[in-house]
Amino acid sequence: MAFEREKENAATAAIEFVEDGMTLGLGTGSTAKFFVEALADEIADGLVVRGVPTSEETRRLAESLGVPLVPVEQVDRIHLTVDGADEVDDQAQLIKGGGAALLREKIIANASDLMIVIADPSKQVEVLGSFPLPVEVTPFGFTITAKKVYDALKTSGVSRPRIDVRRGSGDKPLVTDGGNYILDCACSVIPDPAYAAELLSVIPGVVEHGLFIGLARTVIIGSDDGASIFEY
Repeated sequence: MAFEREKENAATAAIEFVEDGMTLGLGTGSTAKFFVEALADEIADGLVVRGVPTSEETRRLAESLGVPLVPVEQVDRIHLTVDGADEVDDQAQLIKGGGAALLREKIIANASDLMIVIADPSKQVEVLGSFPLPVEVTPFGFTITAKKVYDALKTSGVSRPRIDVRRGSGDKPLVTDGGNYILDCACSVIPDPAYAAELLSVIPGVVEHGLFIGLARTVIIGSDDGASIFEY
Protein backbone atom coordinates (compact mmCIF):
# COMPACT_ATOMS: atom_id res chain seq x y z
CA MET A 1 0.00 0.00 0.00
CA ALA A 2 2.91 2.39 0.65
CA PHE A 3 4.02 2.17 -2.98
CA GLU A 4 0.48 2.97 -4.12
CA ARG A 5 0.37 6.09 -1.95
CA GLU A 6 3.78 7.19 -3.24
CA LYS A 7 2.69 6.68 -6.85
CA GLU A 8 -0.51 8.61 -6.27
CA ASN A 9 1.36 11.51 -4.65
CA ALA A 10 3.78 11.69 -7.59
CA ALA A 11 0.86 11.76 -10.02
CA THR A 12 -0.92 14.46 -8.02
CA ALA A 13 2.22 16.63 -8.10
CA ALA A 14 2.41 16.26 -11.89
CA ILE A 15 -1.10 17.69 -12.24
CA GLU A 16 0.35 21.06 -11.17
CA PHE A 17 2.20 21.22 -14.53
CA VAL A 18 -1.02 20.88 -16.55
CA GLU A 19 -2.59 24.01 -18.00
CA ASP A 20 -5.83 24.72 -19.80
CA GLY A 21 -5.69 24.02 -23.51
CA MET A 22 -2.81 21.55 -23.40
CA THR A 23 -2.47 18.43 -25.47
CA LEU A 24 -1.08 15.76 -23.14
CA GLY A 25 0.73 12.51 -23.74
CA LEU A 26 -0.80 9.96 -21.38
CA GLY A 27 1.65 7.31 -20.21
CA THR A 28 1.13 3.65 -19.49
CA GLY A 29 1.53 1.66 -16.30
CA SER A 30 0.50 1.64 -12.66
CA THR A 31 1.84 5.12 -11.81
CA ALA A 32 0.59 6.74 -15.02
CA LYS A 33 -2.83 5.29 -14.20
CA PHE A 34 -2.98 7.50 -11.12
CA PHE A 35 -2.20 10.53 -13.29
CA VAL A 36 -5.01 9.75 -15.73
CA GLU A 37 -7.42 9.34 -12.81
CA ALA A 38 -6.31 12.65 -11.26
CA LEU A 39 -6.59 14.33 -14.65
CA ALA A 40 -10.16 13.05 -15.03
CA ASP A 41 -11.06 14.70 -11.72
CA GLU A 42 -9.64 18.03 -12.93
CA ILE A 43 -11.53 17.73 -16.22
CA ALA A 44 -14.75 17.11 -14.30
CA ASP A 45 -14.03 20.39 -12.47
CA GLY A 46 -13.67 22.32 -15.71
CA LEU A 47 -10.10 21.78 -16.98
CA VAL A 48 -9.99 21.75 -20.79
CA VAL A 49 -7.30 19.47 -22.21
CA ARG A 50 -7.04 16.57 -24.62
CA GLY A 51 -4.93 13.45 -24.37
CA VAL A 52 -2.89 11.24 -26.65
CA PRO A 53 -2.67 7.73 -25.13
CA THR A 54 0.54 5.71 -25.38
CA SER A 55 -1.23 2.34 -25.35
CA GLU A 56 -4.58 0.70 -25.89
CA GLU A 57 -4.70 0.08 -22.14
CA THR A 58 -4.41 3.80 -21.43
CA ARG A 59 -6.89 4.64 -24.17
CA ARG A 60 -9.49 2.37 -22.58
CA LEU A 61 -8.86 3.84 -19.13
CA ALA A 62 -9.06 7.45 -20.34
CA GLU A 63 -12.26 6.80 -22.28
CA SER A 64 -13.86 5.14 -19.25
CA LEU A 65 -13.06 8.21 -17.15
CA GLY A 66 -14.25 10.78 -19.67
CA VAL A 67 -10.83 12.16 -20.65
CA PRO A 68 -11.07 13.66 -24.17
CA LEU A 69 -8.68 11.96 -26.59
CA VAL A 70 -7.32 12.88 -29.99
CA PRO A 71 -5.66 10.53 -32.52
CA VAL A 72 -1.92 11.09 -32.68
CA GLU A 73 -2.23 11.61 -36.45
CA GLN A 74 -4.27 14.76 -35.79
CA VAL A 75 -1.80 16.31 -33.36
CA ASP A 76 0.69 18.96 -34.39
CA ARG A 77 2.02 19.61 -30.88
CA ILE A 78 2.15 17.74 -27.58
CA HIS A 79 2.78 20.17 -24.77
CA LEU A 80 3.44 17.71 -21.98
CA THR A 81 3.77 13.95 -21.50
CA VAL A 82 3.49 12.36 -18.07
CA ASP A 83 4.66 8.75 -17.81
CA GLY A 84 6.19 6.31 -15.38
CA ALA A 85 9.50 4.46 -15.50
CA ASP A 86 10.84 1.07 -14.53
CA GLU A 87 14.16 2.65 -13.53
CA VAL A 88 15.46 6.22 -13.37
CA ASP A 89 19.02 7.28 -12.52
CA ASP A 90 20.37 10.61 -11.27
CA GLN A 91 20.79 11.87 -14.85
CA ALA A 92 17.11 11.24 -15.68
CA GLN A 93 18.07 8.31 -17.90
CA LEU A 94 15.31 5.72 -17.92
CA ILE A 95 14.48 2.12 -18.55
CA LYS A 96 10.88 1.81 -19.74
CA GLY A 97 8.84 -0.91 -21.36
CA GLY A 98 7.75 -3.16 -18.54
CA GLY A 99 4.21 -2.63 -19.78
CA ALA A 100 5.20 -3.45 -23.39
CA ALA A 101 4.28 0.07 -24.60
CA LEU A 102 7.80 1.44 -25.09
CA LEU A 103 7.49 2.16 -28.82
CA ARG A 104 4.44 4.38 -28.51
CA GLU A 105 5.74 5.85 -25.27
CA LYS A 106 8.98 6.93 -26.93
CA ILE A 107 7.23 8.34 -30.01
CA ILE A 108 5.00 10.48 -27.81
CA ALA A 109 7.77 11.50 -25.41
CA ASN A 110 10.06 12.50 -28.26
CA ALA A 111 7.31 14.65 -29.79
CA SER A 112 6.57 16.47 -26.52
CA ASP A 113 7.73 19.86 -25.36
CA LEU A 114 8.27 18.38 -21.90
CA MET A 115 8.35 14.84 -20.52
CA ILE A 116 7.69 14.39 -16.82
CA VAL A 117 8.48 11.06 -15.18
CA ILE A 118 6.47 10.08 -12.12
CA ALA A 119 7.65 7.22 -9.92
CA ASP A 120 7.89 5.81 -6.44
CA PRO A 121 11.31 5.68 -4.72
CA SER A 122 11.88 2.03 -5.61
CA LYS A 123 12.44 3.10 -9.23
CA GLN A 124 15.44 5.30 -8.36
CA VAL A 125 18.79 3.61 -9.07
CA GLU A 126 22.42 4.65 -9.18
CA VAL A 127 23.09 2.65 -12.36
CA LEU A 128 20.51 1.35 -14.84
CA GLY A 129 20.24 -2.37 -15.47
CA SER A 130 18.66 -4.20 -12.55
CA PHE A 131 15.34 -4.10 -14.37
CA PRO A 132 15.55 -6.19 -17.57
CA LEU A 133 15.89 -3.88 -20.56
CA PRO A 134 12.99 -4.34 -23.01
CA VAL A 135 13.82 -4.27 -26.72
CA GLU A 136 10.93 -4.33 -29.19
CA VAL A 137 11.70 -6.33 -32.33
CA THR A 138 9.93 -7.51 -35.47
CA PRO A 139 8.71 -11.12 -35.30
CA PHE A 140 10.49 -11.85 -38.58
CA GLY A 141 14.03 -13.01 -37.82
CA PHE A 142 13.72 -12.24 -34.13
CA THR A 143 16.19 -14.97 -33.17
CA ILE A 144 18.81 -13.38 -35.43
CA THR A 145 17.96 -9.97 -33.99
CA ALA A 146 18.30 -11.35 -30.46
CA LYS A 147 21.87 -12.45 -31.22
CA LYS A 148 22.67 -8.96 -32.56
CA VAL A 149 21.16 -7.41 -29.44
CA TYR A 150 23.31 -9.67 -27.27
CA ASP A 151 26.45 -8.63 -29.18
CA ALA A 152 25.54 -4.94 -28.93
CA LEU A 153 25.04 -5.12 -25.19
CA LYS A 154 28.33 -6.94 -24.75
CA THR A 155 30.09 -4.28 -26.84
CA SER A 156 28.54 -1.53 -24.70
CA GLY A 157 30.07 -3.03 -21.56
CA VAL A 158 27.33 -5.31 -20.22
CA SER A 159 29.24 -8.31 -18.92
CA ARG A 160 26.71 -11.15 -19.13
CA PRO A 161 23.44 -10.19 -20.80
CA ARG A 162 20.69 -12.81 -20.85
CA ILE A 163 17.94 -12.40 -23.41
CA ASP A 164 14.47 -13.91 -23.22
CA VAL A 165 11.40 -13.40 -25.39
CA ARG A 166 8.59 -12.03 -23.26
CA ARG A 167 5.72 -14.49 -23.08
CA GLY A 168 2.01 -13.83 -23.05
CA SER A 169 -1.04 -16.07 -22.83
CA GLY A 170 -0.52 -19.71 -23.68
CA ASP A 171 3.23 -19.23 -23.28
CA LYS A 172 3.33 -17.68 -26.74
CA PRO A 173 5.44 -14.59 -27.44
CA LEU A 174 3.64 -11.49 -26.20
CA VAL A 175 2.56 -9.28 -29.11
CA THR A 176 2.71 -5.51 -28.56
CA ASP A 177 0.15 -2.95 -29.72
CA GLY A 178 2.42 -2.48 -32.73
CA GLY A 179 2.41 -6.18 -33.59
CA ASN A 180 5.97 -6.85 -32.43
CA TYR A 181 7.78 -9.01 -29.87
CA ILE A 182 9.65 -7.91 -26.75
CA LEU A 183 13.13 -9.16 -25.86
CA ASP A 184 13.76 -8.77 -22.13
CA CYS A 185 17.50 -8.30 -21.66
CA ALA A 186 18.78 -9.03 -18.15
CA CYS A 187 21.89 -6.89 -17.82
CA SER A 188 22.43 -6.35 -14.07
CA VAL A 189 24.42 -3.21 -14.90
CA ILE A 190 24.40 -1.05 -18.03
CA PRO A 191 27.63 0.95 -17.56
CA ASP A 192 27.06 3.30 -20.53
CA PRO A 193 23.34 3.61 -21.32
CA ALA A 194 23.85 6.19 -24.08
CA TYR A 195 26.34 3.95 -25.91
CA ALA A 196 24.09 0.91 -25.48
CA ALA A 197 21.16 2.90 -26.87
CA GLU A 198 23.23 3.96 -29.87
CA LEU A 199 24.29 0.40 -30.66
CA LEU A 200 20.79 -1.04 -30.27
CA SER A 201 19.18 1.61 -32.46
CA VAL A 202 21.09 0.60 -35.61
CA ILE A 203 20.28 -3.12 -35.50
CA PRO A 204 17.94 -4.20 -38.32
CA GLY A 205 14.90 -5.78 -36.72
CA VAL A 206 15.04 -3.61 -33.59
CA VAL A 207 11.95 -1.41 -33.69
CA GLU A 208 12.76 0.43 -30.45
CA HIS A 209 14.49 -0.10 -27.12
CA GLY A 210 13.58 0.84 -23.58
CA LEU A 211 16.51 3.18 -22.91
CA PHE A 212 15.07 6.69 -22.76
CA ILE A 213 18.07 9.01 -22.93
CA GLY A 214 17.76 12.80 -22.93
CA LEU A 215 13.95 12.76 -23.02
CA ALA A 216 12.85 13.38 -19.42
CA ARG A 217 13.55 16.85 -18.04
CA THR A 218 11.49 16.60 -14.87
CA VAL A 219 11.34 13.65 -12.47
CA ILE A 220 8.80 13.51 -9.65
CA ILE A 221 9.38 10.96 -6.91
CA GLY A 222 6.41 10.39 -4.65
CA SER A 223 6.72 9.87 -0.93
CA ASP A 224 4.35 8.83 1.81
CA ASP A 225 3.35 12.42 2.47
CA GLY A 226 4.13 14.30 -0.75
CA ALA A 227 6.60 14.36 -3.63
CA SER A 228 10.04 15.63 -4.58
CA ILE A 229 10.56 17.34 -7.95
CA PHE A 230 13.90 17.17 -9.78
CA GLU A 231 14.65 19.30 -12.84
CA TYR A 232 17.34 18.38 -15.42
